[in-house]
Amino acid sequence: VIPAKRNRRTPRELNKELYRQRNKVERCFNRFKNFRRVATRYDKSARNFTAFTCLAATLLNFSITLNT
Repeated sequence: VIPAKRNRRTPRELNKELYRQRNKVERCFNRFKNFRRVATRYDKSARNFTAFTCLAATLLNFSITLNT
């Protein structure tokens, strides 16, 4: 999915749509890492961690929705 280097002897085919989708997922995970509590797994219990992850996803979704 990652584009090949220009000097590669046998060039690989690039699927641009798949590359765009992969890029969106990577950017989403990077936005999650801005929440220190998610990035460092600050919560001890899985239930609290999952709850905050859902809350962070909701906040990110709202911010993306409001910006468009």
